[in-house]
Amino acid sequence: MNDFRASRVEVDLSAIRHNATRLGELAGAAVCAVVKADGYGHGAVEVARAALEGGAAWLAVALVEEGLVLRGAGIEAPILVLAEPPVAAIPTLLDANLTATVYREPFIAAIDAAGRGRGEPVPVHLKADTGMGRVGVPEADWDARLRQVVAAEGLRVEGVFTHLACADEPDRDVTDVQLAAFDRFLDRAVKLGLPAPVWVHAANSAGTLLYPAARRELVRTGIALYGLSPAVGVDAADFGLRPALRLVTEVTFVKRVPAGTAVSYGHRWSAPADGWVATLPLGYADGVPRALTNAAEVLVGGVRRPIAGTVCMDQLLVWCGDDEVAVGDEAVLIGDQGDDRIRVEEWAAAADTITYEIVTQLTARLPRVPLVDGRAAGGSR
Repeated sequence: MNDFRASRVEVDLSAIRHNATRLGELAGAAVCAVVKADGYGHGAVEVARAALEGGAAWLAVALVEEGLVLRGAGIEAPILVLAEPPVAAIPTLLDANLTATVYREPFIAAIDAAGRGRGEPVPVHLKADTGMGRVGVPEADWDARLRQVVAAEGLRVEGVFTHLACADEPDRDVTDVQLAAFDRFLDRAVKLGLPAPVWVHAANSAGTLLYPAARRELVRTGIALYGLSPAVGVDAADFGLRPALRLVTEVTFVKRVPAGTAVSYGHRWSAPADGWVATLPLGYADGVPRALTNAAEVLVGGVRRPIAGTVCMDQLLVWCGDDEVAVGDEAVLIGDQGDDRIRVEEWAAAADTITYEIVTQLTARLPRVPLVDGRAAGGSR
């Protein structure tokens, strides 16, 4: 279905490779490249390969199914599944040589039994909840779960980790409190006889960039890997990271309208003067937030053009004023054209959301075109 569309997501794999290298340099630690949600909308397989080329030691996904996609593409690097799947998924997880995160008594018991049945311990990463409050061993259960994994003959704890809730808000003391709690958990682990894990990790992207104390043996970098900012006050560009994604289409219709002409659903915009309106062939079904109605800009001819009126399911309009653009002209919604760039951060601010949501909601209707040094790298999907 994508063969006839001019609209596409271009992904600069050179930027991914650069960012993986840069993050390792900043952290002074091994990098775990988080490629869940189809590589944050960039294409998991291509991103994973580029991150590994840039020096990443690990990959991380949210689902067993995401790990299977990487294995099916021939990727052999260590892959951490960041949350426990259903117990029924354990045989598939182990057959694919995926590394499980563990924190609940029943799942630990089940994976212990699977390891004993296979005749060798299964490597796992034990997650402690230090304040995120989603999943992980809560503090009240630390001793019980640590005793369980120490006694388990069918598993081996090669990693221990936690997740930071507020690392993207450096003015708050939550991260320091969490790191202190994590150190208490590690101390308890030693006292209860857990062998020293190879991989200790706490830092997400914001933690990697802002908190040296969070940089342990491994850092888990998601949004920063893609050159995007974790939060308004934490600009990825300040750390030498490069955005990898460019959302591109072309003009499909142009018309000149008199001043006062209203356009699109609800007539929420009217031409401020006589001028040109251009139609672009993508909309909220492609992941362009409807919240960008009258609130964002597009590059056409290297000039910023405001979105004019309501973003539709499959189309949107832009105001070009006195400039008569032409059908077939390139339009850039995210990324660079000429000397200017539309940043994902701008969309996030205009839509009152975060960079993560913007890129992960770009839908499968948009082909992903991987590029290396500006040239196509193996076609699109």
